[in-house]
Amino acid sequence: MRLSVTITTRRRCTHWGGEQSNQNLPRMDNKISPEAQVAELELDAVIGFNGHVPTGLKCHPDQEHVIYPLGCTVLIQAINTKEQNFLQGHGNNVSCLAISRSGEYIASGQVTFMGFKADIILWGYKKRELLARLSLHKGKIEALAFSPNDLYLVSLGGPDDGSVVVWSIAKRDAICGSPAAGLNVGNATNVIFSRCRDEMFVTAGNGTIRVWELDLPNRKIWPTECQTGQMKRIVMSIGGVSAIRCLKMGGLLVGSGAGLLVFCKSPSYKPIKKIQLQGSITSITLRGEGHQFFVGTEESHIFQVSFTDFKETLIATCHFDAVEDIVFPFGTAELFATCAKKDIRVWHTPSNRELLRITVPNMTCHGIDFMRDGKSIISAWNDGKIRAFAPETGRLMYVINSAHRIGVTAIATTSDCKRVISGGGEGEVRVWQIGCQTQKLEEALKEHKSSVSCIRVKRNNEECVTASTDGTCIIWDLVRLRRNQMILANTLFQCVCYHPEEFQIITSGTDRKVEMTIWSKFGIIMRVK
Repeated sequence: MRLSVTITTRRRCTHWGGEQSNQNLPRMDNKISPEAQVAELELDAVIGFNGHVPTGLKCHPDQEHVIYPLGCTVLIQAINTKEQNFLQGHGNNVSCLAISRSGEYIASGQVTFMGFKADIILWGYKKRELLARLSLHKGKIEALAFSPNDLYLVSLGGPDDGSVVVWSIAKRDAICGSPAAGLNVGNATNVIFSRCRDEMFVTAGNGTIRVWELDLPNRKIWPTECQTGQMKRIVMSIGGVSAIRCLKMGGLLVGSGAGLLVFCKSPSYKPIKKIQLQGSITSITLRGEGHQFFVGTEESHIFQVSFTDFKETLIATCHFDAVEDIVFPFGTAELFATCAKKDIRVWHTPSNRELLRITVPNMTCHGIDFMRDGKSIISAWNDGKIRAFAPETGRLMYVINSAHRIGVTAIATTSDCKRVISGGGEGEVRVWQIGCQTQKLEEALKEHKSSVSCIRVKRNNEECVTASTDGTCIIWDLVRLRRNQMILANTLFQCVCYHPEEFQIITSGTDRKVEMTIWSKFGIIMRVK
């Protein structure tokens, strides 16, 4: 499953050189230094939360920060100031997270490909540094837990590994390991340490609950099976439900797959307080004694809840599916818009805050663009319609029905606000005239054999370039409405853009290569990979 995140970056050092005329175009034998080709980008801010990691949202013992995984990164965010720090070192998605009781250490595990070792990284919280990389499990790290006095870390491997390993934090090395579950039961999926003993922990999963004792002199761990009687149980989390937290003041916080958060208390455990949240609840983490707590859901929401009045406040949100497009309005970097699945969102760049959400239920938005005058957001949808929305209110302004037969897959606008260029799943590129009250088809350009993935328009509105998954990029003359040039490659093109000098285009595709192509009216002069 691909996760949607919106990442804001800043350029550390970039060098493209000065203005060049056509007479000074590089020749085929010219060498371009790596320094001129590569621009280093430093991660500046992240908008996102991966709600699919079970118990992935954690509140640090200092009660000032929340910590959660996002892609290959572990994010530390200040609750009050929203300042962000990033722990980067994993080569694939982070699958689990644990914080030591003292708050000195953070441990994170990842997924990887079948048969390859999946890393556990031990981080120092104070200096935000990587302390050790621990590698024994294969495929996936399912769960992690620290002992109460920060002496040991226990890790649980995924379905392809099936082992439990105890690590020495001081020596940064494995002490011992064992199969996590018996032969006649399923996989263990959860692990938790005893609250008072460093040598005892519990694993649980599909038909198995085991209490383990560490025999340090003999470097062994000994399991004791817990008998659950005739009823077969699949333990999703230790506590019996998908998301649960015990409060020190007494009682339980329970989260359901339907998004219902409930507080209940013994002896009857009937709901005393409850609220309905958006998305299946996957994390509940307490701040201090539990006077305040945070809840994470599968729809990538983080809620802050006060125990006294039991009311939620949304403190973080993002798309919960793949981001299809991102665009800035002309003349400002203060705002940008993104689209994913059924919604379009407008964000405030300095604060990383959502300003507007436009939702079309049961549809998928493939592309968006701002009109140059800033009065509308033009969007491409999988039902074959082009929809225009007001960027301040989200009001639907107009709809172009049946714009493409197999969905609208790409969209772009001209700077004079008089044309919209759309691409479809059938490979057609269509040019639309936009009037005050009318939207009229001007021309249908039929060259691509597969879905159009990206469209960019030249500044003078006389030319545009389209990229397609058929392995071609086509440069179109928007005056004559004919093809000028075609670029072929052994890839599925995903995106294309003009270099600021506009006699070069930059493309990228499924071959993971970024190419720059220089052309003239006589043909392609050079391609740089």
